[in-house]
Amino acid sequence: MIRIASSALALALLSGAAMADPVAYGFDKSHAILEFSYNHLGYSTTQGVFRNWDGELKVDQDTPSNSSVNFTIDVTSMDTFWDERNKHFLSADFFDVEKFPKATFTSTSVEKTGDNTLKVTGDLTIKDITKPVTLDVTVTQMGEHPMAKVPAAGFDVTGVIKRSDYGMDMYVPYVGDEVTVHFNTEATQAVK
Repeated sequence: MIRIASSALALALLSGAAMADPVAYGFDKSHAILEFSYNHLGYSTTQGVFRNWDGELKVDQDTPSNSSVNFTIDVTSMDTFWDERNKHFLSADFFDVEKFPKATFTSTSVEKTGDNTLKVTGDLTIKDITKPVTLDVTVTQMGEHPMAKVPAAGFDVTGVIKRSDYGMDMYVPYVGDEVTVHFNTEATQAVK
C-alpha cells in the first residue's frame, strides 16, 4: 500500500535518460504484490495481501521533487488466507469497510539514500485518519524491458506502521501493533 512513492524517485534519480517533464509510468499488476505481516502472540507471523489496488506514478529525473505517487487500496480485497479472520478484520473492530472501503497513500517527499535506495515519505490515510509514513525503497533493476521495449524499473518497498494509529488497537500488545508492509513491483513507461 504504501511504498510506491519511492518508485517515483528511484526512477527519477537512477534513470539515464533526461526528461523535461514528469513522465508517467504504469505498474505491471501481473508482476506485483502488496502484502503485510504482523506478530501473533510471539508464536508466529501472520501474513495477508491486498489483491486490488491502483496507483499513479510520475517521474521527473531532472527535479526529483516534482515526482509523485498516489496510491489507492481497495481494503475489501484483503485476504489473510483464513475466512473468519478476514471477516473480523473487515468488520468495525478493525478496518470497518462498510464506512471506509479505501485506503490511500500520497507521497510528500523523496530522499536518495544510496546508489539504488531511497526514503519516501507520504500521507497514509486509513479510516479517514491520516498519518505520515516513511518507506524504504530498493531499486532492483532499471533498463529497457526486454519484451515491451520501453523503459522499465523494478522496486522493492517496505515500511512499518502502527495499526493503533488508525483506530485498530484490539488485542494490542498481545497481537503486534506494528505491521510490516511490503510492496514489490515492476513499472514501465506509459505509452503515449
